Amino acid sequence: MTPEFHRIRRLPPYVFEQVNRIKARLRSEGVDIIDFGMGNPDMPTPKHIVDKLIETARDPKSGRYSASKGIPGLRRAMAAYYDRRFGVKLNPDTEVIATMGSKEGFANLAQALTAPGDVIICPNPAYPIHAYGFIMAGGVIRHVPALSPEEYLAGVSRAVRNSAPPPSVLIVSYPSNPQAQWVDLEFYKDAVALAKKHDMLVLSDIAYSEIYFDDNPPPSILQVEGAKDIAVEVNSLSKTYAMAGWRVGMVVGNERMCSALARVKSYLDYGAFTPIQVAATAALNGPQDCIDEIRATYKSRRDTLVSAMARAGWDIPSPPASMFAWAPLPEQYREAGSMLFSKLLIEEAGVAVSPGVAFGEHGEGYVRIGLVENEHRIRQAARSVKKFLDQSGQILSKVRDQIPVE
Repeated sequence: MTPEFHRIRRLPPYVFEQVNRIKARLRSEGVDIIDFGMGNPDMPTPKHIVDKLIETARDPKSGRYSASKGIPGLRRAMAAYYDRRFGVKLNPDTEVIATMGSKEGFANLAQALTAPGDVIICPNPAYPIHAYGFIMAGGVIRHVPALSPEEYLAGVSRAVRNSAPPPSVLIVSYPSNPQAQWVDLEFYKDAVALAKKHDMLVLSDIAYSEIYFDDNPPPSILQVEGAKDIAVEVNSLSKTYAMAGWRVGMVVGNERMCSALARVKSYLDYGAFTPIQVAATAALNGPQDCIDEIRATYKSRRDTLVSAMARAGWDIPSPPASMFAWAPLPEQYREAGSMLFSKLLIEEAGVAVSPGVAFGEHGEGYVRIGLVENEHRIRQAARSVKKFLDQSGQILSKVRDQIPVE
């Protein structure tokens, strides 16, 4: 038998697929699933952005190859956004790369930066591409517990002391996915100082920078003096403008790292469809009230989720940012673990969530809930959850043999 390919052997089965298979089977049987599992925005892309896409697509020349690092107008718009939002000056020719979503940018950046065996410090739990982008590039991941930003930064210092070879890259991601945590500029000052002390590059993922629920918007690491010496930031239009399927992101910051990414991308792609890039330019340069509306929708859903689930008997901390809630398992189901809980929740209550263990071993004991259903559906889910919790003894008795033994 032909052995499995080397890089594929390094990738475990996608944990989300276990829940997705159950979801697909139940839907095929006509079951109504309330799906909080995937961070897939359900709101329409603002009309002026769609109109610009249609207008540009009508140009007979629009179907030609585009530019792998992004058309100049889009890179200028991205630089202008950073200036307007963060007060960060970027050279659109050398410090901005447009990517086909933040995920692609992150993965190709990992390819550009990583030699086989390089040690990468990664938070755990974390969005899977943070670790597996580097694993696919031949890197070695040093997982550091990150149930709080303070815990993570303290753990980084320990990881550096105990890693051989020394780590070459530090990953930070706030507002965080899945934990929905937020940090202030002091955190980034400490992270930059730590990275410089230990000769590490920094990759900051800030895809949820515009989804926040108090008066203080999340900062950028590039606001720290000297951060551009060692850091790039990965950002996205996906959640900001409800453009997830359009696949428009950016990598900005350190010129050398951006140049390396541009070189890799030049061999792999010709950039997104030009009308998409033009429409993304219109999003960044056009009216921004749509961002406030999208943010307000997520805030309303967050408040409904927290209050409705509390009445159902499930206490969920109110997230300060992102489009997710990071929920500890209800007490009745804690011994079952996040994977079994997620399977039972969808099978017994018709409610889909993401098991915390899918984001790393330190995600065990939690599930991630996406704010991707409207308030009516959230309240409907809460009623089903209440019944699910009330019947926990009966439900768990049927799967007692599947509950892990400590």
